[in-house]
Amino acid sequence: MHSLTPPRQAGGRAMCGACLRPKRTCICQWITPVDNEVEVLILQHPLEVDNAKGSARLLHLCLSNSRLVTGEAFSEAALRRWLHAPFSADGIAYETSASPLRQALLLYPDDIGPDSGVMVVPESCRHDLPADPARVRLVILDATWRKSRKQLYCNPLLQQLPRLALRGTGASHYRIRTAHRKDQLSTFEATCQALVQLEGAGERYQPMLAAFDGFVEQQIGYGFAARVIGEEEK
Repeated sequence: MHSLTPPRQAGGRAMCGACLRPKRTCICQWITPVDNEVEVLILQHPLEVDNAKGSARLLHLCLSNSRLVTGEAFSEAALRRWLHAPFSADGIAYETSASPLRQALLLYPDDIGPDSGVMVVPESCRHDLPADPARVRLVILDATWRKSRKQLYCNPLLQQLPRLALRGTGASHYRIRTAHRKDQLSTFEATCQALVQLEGAGERYQPMLAAFDGFVEQQIGYGFAARVIGEEEK
C-alpha cells in the first residue's frame, strides 16, 4: 500500500508511521486487510489530511490495491497517469508498463445541478466498463461536498469520467459527523458499498465495515461527537 499524503507534523508527540496519527490515538488496530479486485484511487483534499475524524487513511490501509494522493488541483499529465496507468510496486503509476490501462470510474452523485460549473456525464457513457474487475479503477474524492465540487471544477479529467452513484445503501454508521441525509455515507462506507456493487462480493467487505464501527466508537470515546449544525458531511 502506498500513499502520497505528506506526513503530519508531530509537534513533539510520538507519531505512528502507518496511520500518521499520534500513537496514543493510533487507529492501526482497525486495519482489516482486503485484497480488492477493483483498484481504488483516493484523491484526498489537503484539508482532510489532519482531520482526526477522517476515514480515508484507514480505508487505504485496509485495501491492498489502493493509492492515496493528496491535492485539490492536479496537472493534467499527472492526473491522467493516476487515473489510467497501472500501479507499480513503488506506488507510482507508469504509462510505459506492459499491463493494460485501467478504466477509471468516479464514485460521485450524478445530481450535481446545472449551476455547479461541473459537467455531468451522460447516462449512455457509464456502462462501457471492462468485464474484468481488475481493469477498473474506482476514483474516490475524500472531501466535504463543497470541496469535492471544487476538486471536480479544478480537474476537467475528473468531470469526464463515467460516474457511479450509490442507491439504497441505508443509514450511515458514521456517527462522528452529521450528514444532511440519512443515506449519506463516509468515504470508507461509500467505497466499500461501491466495491461490493462492482465486484459482486458482499461478504468480502463485511470485516472491514465491522472494523469501521470499532473505529467510530474509538473516536466517540475521544470526544468526537457529531455536531448538529455547521459541519458538512463527506
